[in-house]
Amino acid sequence: MGRGRAKAKQVKVARQLKYNSGGTDLDRLRDELGVGDSSRSDDADDLNDELADRYADYADDYGAGDDDDSRPSGRR
Repeated sequence: MGRGRAKAKQVKVARQLKYNSGGTDLDRLRDELGVGDSSRSDDADDLNDELADRYADYADDYGAGDDDDSRPSGRR
């Protein structure tokens, strides 16, 4: 017989969790997860630019005009 109050309380808590999600501190969560700030994304952009520059020489040497589709691929 005492199950009704416990169940009602659980339903109340579940509804609060489901519909009241406005209390999330995103900065604290970001710190806990170790997700970088904007300076890290700048470093990643610099790395991508450096790689693009490094492999641009290969793109010049082995450009799209060098593809020969008439050549057999060795697979049958």
